[in-house]
Amino acid sequence: MAPALIVKYDFRIRTRNGAVVENLSISGRDELEAERKLRQIYQGCEILEAHRRQAALNGRGTVSYEDVMDLITASRA
Repeated sequence: MAPALIVKYDFRIRTRNGAVVENLSISGRDELEAERKLRQIYQGCEILEAHRRQAALNGRGTVSYEDVMDLITASRA
């Protein structure tokens, strides 16, 4: 059985009152769906950056230590 994939998108936005919010992580089938979810929460925001991130899940639905470390190091790059 192939591992399931979680696809998340990390956003950096500017809210409508000018505050910059970094490291917003939203899951979605694609970037458009993640952006739609983001705009429901932060209406009128400006997206400054968007990055795709994915992690493989093993059969039990948990993430391995290596997957977690990959996510941590990728977010600091």
